Amino acid sequence: MKHFYNRRDSIVTEALDGLLRTTPPGRLARLDTYPDIKVVLRADWDKSKVAVISGGGAGHEPSHAGFVGRGLLTAAVSGEIFASPSVEAVLTAIRAVTGEPGCLLVVKNYTGDRLNFGLAAERARAEGYLVEMAIVADDIALPDIPQPRGVAGTLFVHKIAGHLAETGADLATLAGAARAAAADIASLGVSLSSCSIPGQPFEARLGAEEGELGLGIHGEPGVERIPLQPAGDIVALMSERLAARLDTTAEYALLINNLGAVPPLEMSLIAEELLGSELGRGVKLVIGPAPLMTALNMNGFSLSYLRLDAAREAALTAPVEPLAWRPAVAAGKVEVWAAPSAPREEALSASADAAAEAVIRTACATLIGLEEELNRLDARAGDGDTGSTVATGARAVEARLPALPLADTAATLKAIGAELGTAMGGSSGVLLSIFFTASAQAREAGETLPDALRAGLERVVFYGGAAAGDRTMIDALEPALKALAAGSLIAAAEAAATGAEATRSMARARAGRAAYVAARDLEGSPDPGAVAVAKVFAALAGRG
Repeated sequence: MKHFYNRRDSIVTEALDGLLRTTPPGRLARLDTYPDIKVVLRADWDKSKVAVISGGGAGHEPSHAGFVGRGLLTAAVSGEIFASPSVEAVLTAIRAVTGEPGCLLVVKNYTGDRLNFGLAAERARAEGYLVEMAIVADDIALPDIPQPRGVAGTLFVHKIAGHLAETGADLATLAGAARAAAADIASLGVSLSSCSIPGQPFEARLGAEEGELGLGIHGEPGVERIPLQPAGDIVALMSERLAARLDTTAEYALLINNLGAVPPLEMSLIAEELLGSELGRGVKLVIGPAPLMTALNMNGFSLSYLRLDAAREAALTAPVEPLAWRPAVAAGKVEVWAAPSAPREEALSASADAAAEAVIRTACATLIGLEEELNRLDARAGDGDTGSTVATGARAVEARLPALPLADTAATLKAIGAELGTAMGGSSGVLLSIFFTASAQAREAGETLPDALRAGLERVVFYGGAAAGDRTMIDALEPALKALAAGSLIAAAEAAATGAEATRSMARARAGRAAYVAARDLEGSPDPGAVAVAKVFAALAGRG
């Protein structure tokens, strides 16, 4: 796996300074104890209230430093990646932010964190500080383990303790609320891959069709491997395990945590699956989906449930300063509005015009016959589908011929534009629909047919961004319509042919898919759209 970093021994300090530089001024600071002691703290802290301190190894961003600020943490202590901070680091943080009201340490239930934060607390008490500690052990992956891990549910405790501290509650109140909340949290994670650590070799332990259920936040293996399956089935499996630990008659807050690498599209899908499930019906508040306590680039997510009461609900919904926190929102139904109806158009009756019908049939037959040739030309610059796309549109228009109002030129142009916009895919369909629709409007306004077609071309140039010389169909269409406006269909056909041939020597396209293709792949090959235009004009002029 590839990573962006400079040196393994400086990645954490550089990342923390990057956080400080990109946070609004006056909110965060760090102690001058780099690199051994890494403490981020509130820049506005005056020690008049209880301090809330948490931390742990790096690699869980935005936890923990990203949650330092008014309404959340007072300070965060960081170790190296996935390594607990030292006793001295935690003790330094306590000294830096703890005043007479004391401080609360919020600790995830990992041996290193318990020991380092615990000894720091004992030493701080010996120095005269009031210190309490709340340990979070919310992971339910191993039901019989005596010491469950502390994972993303810890963030509920951060929020509740931070809110109470901000309102001026005393240390005993904070500690009691934090410990009670920690006892009412249940979390479970799943992942489709392990994470990789910058500067260390990566070994994938999962097969292409495997995932892991019940894994922690340090890349450690999950409790069990599960087959790759639809997201709904994975959510159902997690819900089944979680439901065994929850009171289905109670109301809950749910934290949907991205472990690092799940795309937002998939996280929203997971949220929909979960909130639409039986377990989702008891969810009153939702935090996320968002990366809140990650495991570097782990392709997984975790779910954390906290049983609600009025005090916890008030704490979770209170606004905070840190930008990384996602506000708790009420879980609700999807609100659906009726879409506005399109203006009703008068139904146009089919009418006959032999000359108009002959023109349309000739053009359609020509484009259908060019399908293979245009595909071959397009394969030089793309996926080789121009011929098929154009032929599809031509067949659709041809099929509509008996229903077209051929005696009304403007109405016929409008109907062709609508048909192409529906039946013909890709940008070509949109551009041709614009061409015919705009031409129809100009014709309705009294323009001659050649001038109306040129007005349609102006709209294509405006919306499509291409002009003559950019190696597109416009290189044939623009000179052809100029010649047609002068009154000569034969001259129009000649101009279109010259324009299409000129694209053969254009080594660089400046619009369309060919703009992304190297000159060597275009050399000697004309633009397929321009060729199509030239062939149609040739057929109409009797030269096809």
